[in-house]
Amino acid sequence: MLRNLTFLKKRLLRRFAIIGGAASLLVSLASCGTSTASASSTGSATTVGFIMVGSRSDYGYNQAVYVASQTVATEMKNVKVITADNIPENSSVTQTMQAMVNQGAKIIFATSYGYFPYALKFAKSHPTITVLHQGGYLTGKFPGNFGTYWGEAFEPVSLGGMAAGSVTKTNKLGFVYAFPIPQTIDNIDAFELGAQSVNPKAKTYVVNTSNWCDPLKQTEAAKALLAQGADVLSQHQDCQTAVIEAAKQAHAYVVGYHYDASSLDPSGWLTGSVWKWAPLYKSIISTILSGHFKGSKYNTNFIGSFAAHNNPLVLAPFGPAVSTGMRSKILSEEAKLKSGTSIFKGPIYCQNGQLLVPAGVTPTYAQINNFSCFVRGVVGTIPQG
Repeated sequence: MLRNLTFLKKRLLRRFAIIGGAASLLVSLASCGTSTASASSTGSATTVGFIMVGSRSDYGYNQAVYVASQTVATEMKNVKVITADNIPENSSVTQTMQAMVNQGAKIIFATSYGYFPYALKFAKSHPTITVLHQGGYLTGKFPGNFGTYWGEAFEPVSLGGMAAGSVTKTNKLGFVYAFPIPQTIDNIDAFELGAQSVNPKAKTYVVNTSNWCDPLKQTEAAKALLAQGADVLSQHQDCQTAVIEAAKQAHAYVVGYHYDASSLDPSGWLTGSVWKWAPLYKSIISTILSGHFKGSKYNTNFIGSFAAHNNPLVLAPFGPAVSTGMRSKILSEEAKLKSGTSIFKGPIYCQNGQLLVPAGVTPTYAQINNFSCFVRGVVGTIPQG
């Protein structure tokens, strides 16, 4: 985790630095989010805040969070939900958390990767507020009011790689990603390994944008990959529209991530990985309200998985270009993952030939979360610094 935090300090904290001041964020949370109470909420309802780094309508990461938050508001009658979107990964998130507390929030979900140091610090300074961080991983002692949560995202991503490998004619797959953090490295590696499993000639070409959601940079990256011959595009960005539109214009296929955006290109959509956060959010909130959060599975690094049947990231519906036979093969592989197999079972090698996972070994999530190389078949380098 220290490596992750150092990287964040150097690169991620600059993100969205041009926001026009914290005051514009905090005049009212209504200016950057909405407050929603369930229909039968009363004055005794517990207020729960959800903070998002991008737009709640981004057809991606933040929209998945927002939709789930509204499900919580509808289905948990003793909960009032407030939300804030477009909050950058800097001290603005601390100010937004405080604004939510001022509005009565007792539980806060800080849902962007770069929020981690701010969420942890806020939890330590506000012992009566329970803070959950989405995607972080803490090594060391957890405060009794703090937890992280995620899913083994690389599992469904590998299945999307299978779909991509099955339809490519050029054997070149394009992958647009934001930052070389463990989650994106793992997803790129899993995507390529999934593609290789059905098409040994498939290679994944990568371009990073150094931004979670910059449509112009994403369009440029997608066009660069298409110019190299990629006929399937995927991504690890918060928003999907730009990459999907670029693929659509080039008559290429697309594998989605975060949210079911098949409506943007029904014929080019192959499948994807979509977050279904609501059941996990509800379980965490219920654990807190029951008074059993401290020492629970959520007062640590909670990682859902297919094997445990609690992965919040699931396989998206298939598009028409995925053959019936390939659908069956992908679903069969999904069943194997649910029985405990892993896309990262060795032997696996880095690009430079170094052994990453020995033969017969299945790495733990903590080990996978520390992968720092692209596997053989990925074309591109990991930015340093």
